[in-house]
Amino acid sequence: MPAEHDYGHLAPVVAFDGPGGSGKGTLSRLVAARLGWHLLDSGALYRLVAVVAAREGWDPEKPADVDRAAAAAAALDVAFPVAGDGSDAAVLLAGENVTAVIRDEAVARLASGFAAHPPVRAALLELQRRLRREPGLVADGRDMGTVVFPDAELKLYVTASPDERARRRYEQLSLSGGGANIDQIYWDIVERDARDQARTHSPMKPAADAVEVDTTGEDVEQTLARVFGLLSERGLA
Repeated sequence: MPAEHDYGHLAPVVAFDGPGGSGKGTLSRLVAARLGWHLLDSGALYRLVAVVAAREGWDPEKPADVDRAAAAAAALDVAFPVAGDGSDAAVLLAGENVTAVIRDEAVARLASGFAAHPPVRAALLELQRRLRREPGLVADGRDMGTVVFPDAELKLYVTASPDERARRRYEQLSLSGGGANIDQIYWDIVERDARDQARTHSPMKPAADAVEVDTTGEDVEQTLARVFGLLSERGLA
């Protein structure tokens, strides 16, 4: 990688950060599809580590298992193909479609546990940066604009109220046929936000130069219009 603050001649990046359920995943898919850019779902990377860890029985509270998870993270074979209209994106792990698997709430909790450990984050950092290629990258995560791509051409911090996010997650799980308890989803969201905001390494927070986008009460097209207005201002759309 280039030296610190020397990012010359790299493909442009649009960074979407913010908590789960805020709408940033949907927005990033749609933006990637409409721009014809590559997509990085950073949260999915941590969930993929969690999938491997769950299959192996690893515990984020055990240092030896954290080391194993970090090694697995460094070796991930991952792809994020996006539907032509941006309506959906698959997550492939070594060619296996694990899109449904990583949406499980237990996987999300385990992912958050492993994400708190610096060895796991460090192992995934270079992988994420290697996904930056022409014509551009739309990066969806929690530290895209602050840590992974601090030189991103546009940084967006997407948020929504916990109630709204819990409702969206409940509807998503219900439509997919999975069991869902909206009260449990709400408290999982609150607890995960607290963990992600309080962790010492790469806490979830807006970059100093990020534009905050609150999606509470808005439909996707309304928010997308605002995002494309910002992209146009920067000559990216």
